[in-house]
Amino acid sequence: MTKRFFLPAFTAFGIATLCLLAILGPLISSSHLLIYHTSGPALMLFATALFDLGMLWALFTAVLLLAEKPGRRQFMIWAAIVLALPAIVLKNASMLTGYVPARWMNGSLLALSLTAYITLAIYWKPAFLSRFQRAQRFLTVVFGFVALNGILVVGQLLWYGWQARGLNTPIALHQSAAGPAGPAAGPRVIWIVLDELSYQQVYERRFPNLKLPAFDEIARQSTVFTHVVPAGNFTEEVLPALITGLPVDRIRVSSNGKALSLHRPDTERWQAFDPHQTVFQDALNAGYSTAVAGWFNPYCRILPQVLDRCFWTYQLPNPGGIVAGRSLTDNVLHEIVHRVESTSTLLPGNDSVLPMLALEAEMHIADYLELRTAGDSILTDPHAGFVFLHMPIPHPDGIYDRRNQRLTTGPSSYLDNLALADSYLAHVRELLQQHGTWDSSAVVIMGDHSWRTSLIWANTTSWTPEEQAASHGGQFDDRPAYIVKLPHQQQSARIDLPFKAIDTRSLLDALIADQLHTPDDLKAWAKKQN
Repeated sequence: MTKRFFLPAFTAFGIATLCLLAILGPLISSSHLLIYHTSGPALMLFATALFDLGMLWALFTAVLLLAEKPGRRQFMIWAAIVLALPAIVLKNASMLTGYVPARWMNGSLLALSLTAYITLAIYWKPAFLSRFQRAQRFLTVVFGFVALNGILVVGQLLWYGWQARGLNTPIALHQSAAGPAGPAAGPRVIWIVLDELSYQQVYERRFPNLKLPAFDEIARQSTVFTHVVPAGNFTEEVLPALITGLPVDRIRVSSNGKALSLHRPDTERWQAFDPHQTVFQDALNAGYSTAVAGWFNPYCRILPQVLDRCFWTYQLPNPGGIVAGRSLTDNVLHEIVHRVESTSTLLPGNDSVLPMLALEAEMHIADYLELRTAGDSILTDPHAGFVFLHMPIPHPDGIYDRRNQRLTTGPSSYLDNLALADSYLAHVRELLQQHGTWDSSAVVIMGDHSWRTSLIWANTTSWTPEEQAASHGGQFDDRPAYIVKLPHQQQSARIDLPFKAIDTRSLLDALIADQLHTPDDLKAWAKKQN
């Protein structure tokens, strides 16, 4: 009895592991980036993945036990499993890479598999059994090999889950450890990163009928850099580079998601990220109180020693629609609903938004609203002298309907998000003016990188015709927007020289030291950096 049960159970474990690779893979990846970017309780991610694996294993074991006796039933059950695997592999590849295949690809693959299964069911004959048994023995070996790897995967899940059990527990910040900072010597400095903000789309070749009045108004009393050389194209590398002033092309994270290392392309060496070698320590040294509200990167986890106030969030759903902040029951129920809805979108005539895109938009909106609230609290705090705000806009996918001026989980685009970014800047300016601090503050507004058209977004199914037109066929212009309003500046200015974004820390240090008073000062300073 034990032998009869062991082989089907072992084979079933291999099939279950194969079906869940997209969910299991990121959790056991040596990069640990999923854990690094998780702002909720990470333990729930591992618990949901293990539960999924256990339930699927039990299901396949029961099915294979039903197919134990040779004959038509055994043949049809194995045929169903094998013919379903191509669609499962495609789904796994989609979830792992972030690329959503066109619906016709999914639909065609399902149709071919279903047609093949029906054909086999109609024309089945006992003569098929000999060939089937040879194929079955081969597939049993393959699935057994996958099962052996699956055992290692379970061990890794348990170990990494234990490592990440206290991932986002509150950490004592600088202020609570050393007391409030003294009076700052220079002006208030407000550094705003609008994720994926393109210079070309905002100021150079704006899409017809796209109105950005706040960007235009700010440009009339600021210096606009027209040729910024980005520090990179990916936020997880760019922000550490901007904060430290060091070139970074890769990051490495410990299995508990807390220790960050940076790879320096100039020295080809790895070095530990040191919060005391950042612009925030520079601000503290100058007597400023530091405050952060940021997206995507775990600022409160990697910079607590140099921050007096901190809030960060990143709630984008993980593969399978698993969300760290939800309970095990909620995650499992949402996974079931997600799979049912995903299947329904493949039916002809169904033009509804893909469920994962709608869920991503929902979480993206939640992040934006939470960061806007946290940012407002910091901006209106008179003690926050050095402020860093990293907002999740205009980063795709779209979450705004610019025609009706409302947030949406429905059809939207990068251009809509640009309008939302404009609305946010108008809000920030009005808020600071109400508190009498806009004119006297130094404000730096920039994109961490530009709009990554052909690099990422033009290859996804969420890409829209107006994005195709606005980007001139998906052409990638790597210049991020970069705007500097000096204290009491009232006239517009441009800097057309190439400016390396990696020099942002040096620029912020100069503003902290109150060394730049006029656009000419800024131009002279920028010229020295070349």
